[in-house]
Amino acid sequence: MMSFIHKRIKQKIAFSIFGLISMIVVGILFVILGFIIFRGISVINWGFLTQMPEEGMTKGGIFPAIVGTLCLIGGSMIFAFPIGVLSAIYLNEYLKENWLKKFMRSMTNNLAGIPSIVFGLFGMALFVNKLKFGDSILAGSLTLGLLALPVIIRTTEEALKSVPDHLRIGSYALGATKLQTIRRVVLPISAPNIITGLILSISRVSGETAPILFTVAAYFLPKLPHSMFDQAMALPYHLYVLTTSGTNMEASRPMAYGTAFVLIMIVLIANLLANAFRRYFGKRNKMN
Repeated sequence: MMSFIHKRIKQKIAFSIFGLISMIVVGILFVILGFIIFRGISVINWGFLTQMPEEGMTKGGIFPAIVGTLCLIGGSMIFAFPIGVLSAIYLNEYLKENWLKKFMRSMTNNLAGIPSIVFGLFGMALFVNKLKFGDSILAGSLTLGLLALPVIIRTTEEALKSVPDHLRIGSYALGATKLQTIRRVVLPISAPNIITGLILSISRVSGETAPILFTVAAYFLPKLPHSMFDQAMALPYHLYVLTTSGTNMEASRPMAYGTAFVLIMIVLIANLLANAFRRYFGKRNKMN
């Protein structure tokens, strides 16, 4: 009896410590968000969101940076998401457990740990110089896509692993081919978790500065891009310039907080949309 009471006490202490740590982490997050919102909300107005930057980015708006950021996020996901999902399907559904599969997983994990500035240097060497894309949205999107690819592959593979094998066996027993089983059984069930990988990859690429520094970002470009081969401004690099290279730091600091606030809102909206798709697929799976 006494040992049981001691175990319960230890369990409560452990749960209390875990709960306290969780509250501290959430509290830090709210402090950071509150600081950015408090400093940046006063700058936000229609002109700030829709006007071109003026006077070395100390006046005007950040509309070109918003458009450039959205183009880079969209372009990188168009490149990385299909390739990442197809790669994960091949690894989990087609490739047998052997040294090649272990090697590919190891390389994917190592790729996820490479610093983003290395991706930027590689993107500059390959897309900007070798393939002659120049400093462009296309080069920046492909570089960010490479950055997001390992995250999508690993999360998609884990999502596919979570599908019970008896569902695959049942599909085969009904005469379905492997491709039909993947398309009609495995992917619909794992879709919510696959979208989780999409959310994580969007969150990562949206705030990256080093890769776009070498491949696409312009210091001051008060115009919108007209094609994928044009340079563009981007919110992360715009924020970096405002806080480190401005000639009038006092004048540019409010715009920096406003830019950070807009960047956070873009990431939040993208995550909310992805979560809405995740809930939709989850409800559809329950109905089926």
